[in-house]
Amino acid sequence: MSILTEKRILLGVTGSIAAYKAADLASKLTQAGALVDVVLSPAAENFVTPLTFQSVTGRQAYTDADLWGRKAHVLHVGLVQNLDLLVIAPCTAATLARLAHGQAETLLALTVLAATCPLLVAPAMESHMFAHPATQENLARLVEHGASIAGPAEGHLASGASGKGRMLETGELLGHIRLVLGRQGSLASRKVVVTAGGTREPLDPVRVLTNRSSGKQGYALAQAALDAGSEVTLITTVTLPPPVGARIVEVRTAQEMLETVVAEAATADALLMAAAVADFRPGTSSESKLKKRDGIPTLVLEATPDILEAVASKKAKSGHPAVVVGFAAESRDLLENAQAKLKSKQLDLIAANDITAPGAGFAVDTNQVSLLFADGRQESMPLMGKAEVAESIIAHVALLLE
Repeated sequence: MSILTEKRILLGVTGSIAAYKAADLASKLTQAGALVDVVLSPAAENFVTPLTFQSVTGRQAYTDADLWGRKAHVLHVGLVQNLDLLVIAPCTAATLARLAHGQAETLLALTVLAATCPLLVAPAMESHMFAHPATQENLARLVEHGASIAGPAEGHLASGASGKGRMLETGELLGHIRLVLGRQGSLASRKVVVTAGGTREPLDPVRVLTNRSSGKQGYALAQAALDAGSEVTLITTVTLPPPVGARIVEVRTAQEMLETVVAEAATADALLMAAAVADFRPGTSSESKLKKRDGIPTLVLEATPDILEAVASKKAKSGHPAVVVGFAAESRDLLENAQAKLKSKQLDLIAANDITAPGAGFAVDTNQVSLLFADGRQESMPLMGKAEVAESIIAHVALLLE
C-alpha cells in the first residue's frame, strides 16, 4: 500500500470493547509503512494497554498521564505536527459528543482540536445509542466540520443483540483510510471506469462459456485509481471484496458489459478495460438444461460485440473518455499482438502480459506486463504484485490526462 508509506497517522482509541480491533488496525497500518502514534482515552485503558500498541507500532502510545507529565499541555500540539490523518477507532458515543461540541478535557480531545489534518471517525456502540437523535446530531455536526465517518456496520454487538453499531473490520477501515488520504491525488476530480473479470456467455440455464480471468488485476486498478483521488466505477463480472469508495456495477455477458461501458465511459476521463471479454458466444442459448440423454449438441459460435471499437467510435465524436487503456493477455507473439490491438482499437496505452510466463497468468497475485503507448514508447516491467502494476499504470494514466 504505497499510499500509506511514510504517512503520519494518529490513532485515537476510546472506551469500547472494539478497542481490540484498534490494535490490529495499528499493526496493519504499520506493516503497510505508516508511522502510527496512538492516544488512548482514559476509558480505553480499561480494555487495552499502551504496551499493546507500542508492541505493534514500535512507537510510544500516549495516555492522559502523559498530558500532565513533563511535556504538559504542549504534547497535543506536538502530536499533530506534520500529521497526515487522525483516525478515532473505535469512537464511542461519549467521545462523539465531546468532539462535536469542542470539549477538550482529555489528551485525545485536545489533540483533535489542535489538528488541521483530515479526521476519520469509526463509531462503535449499541444500536439504540447510535440511533439516538443526540448521537445522530453529533455525527452530522462532525461531518459539517469536515470529518469523515466510517461505519458502523450491522452485526453482533457486545450486549448479545444484533444491530447497527459494530465497528468496521480492519480491512474495510483501511479502505476508508486510503480513500481519505487519496483525496488530493493525481487523479482528483477525475472519473475513471475500470472493468474486471471474465464475461460469461450462457449455453443454457446452467452452463456458460467463460475464461480463467479472476478479476484481481481489474480490482487492483480500481483501488489504485481511488488512491489517486478519482471517482471510480468498477464494472465487474466477479465477486471480490470491493474497494472502499468504488461504485460497483455487476454484469455477466459481453453484451451487458458493452452497454454498461458505453454508458459509463460517456462521461469518464479514463477507461481501463482490464476485463477478459469473450470473443465468441453461442449463437443460440437453450431455454432448458441440455441433457446428456439427448446426445451431444452441436455448438455454433458467433462473435461478441467489440467494446473497444464501440468506445473508439464514441470517443471520436465526444472526446470521452480522454484516455483509453487496453489489456492483452497473450500466449504467443506478445508484443506483435499487443501492438496490433493498440493501433486497431485506437488505444492510448496497452498493457500486455504473457499468460504462459510463471507468475503472470490467471488467479495469481503477481503479473509481468509490457506497456505500449500510442506514441511508440514501450516499457517492460519486471514481475511484481498486481497492486504495483496497477499503481504504475494509474501513474501513466495521470500523466496522459495532463
